[in-house]
Amino acid sequence: MKYLLATAAMATFATQASAENYATITNVTANYQEVTTNQPVTICNDVEVPIYGNTGGGASGADVLGGMIIGGLLGKGVTGKDNGAAAGAVLGGIIAADNNQGKRGIVGYKREKQCYQENRYTTERQIKNYRIRYEWNGVVGKSYTYNSYNVGDRIPISVSISAK
Repeated sequence: MKYLLATAAMATFATQASAENYATITNVTANYQEVTTNQPVTICNDVEVPIYGNTGGGASGADVLGGMIIGGLLGKGVTGKDNGAAAGAVLGGIIAADNNQGKRGIVGYKREKQCYQENRYTTERQIKNYRIRYEWNGVVGKSYTYNSYNVGDRIPISVSISAK
């Protein structure tokens, strides 16, 4: 008799377990995580940029004339002829002009827009998942879910029973 009663109880329970069942949620706890994201920002500024060129006006007339006179004297002294003096004068003028072109330096400034990218990181607290507790026919269970449930909601569950 006991054997028959236990079999009938198991058959009733197995029938309940195979049907679609709903459990009632008794507790919901949100689980959080910290998420860091990069937000690139472009920053632009107006800056003064130097302009390079030759400073000074080059050789003056007196510089060229002095070079011609010295070149003429040297040309005459080396060759002893007037043609040498003329060639020396021309070369002396050219050398004086070349040596006195001025130095390269900053001759002015211009405004330019210069931009660069800067990374700005922000950390936010976001919901990772929910831990829910539920009850079905006096049995308490717990699970993790991505669904946002409320206490009292009914959710479908699957019940499985096996013998050891």
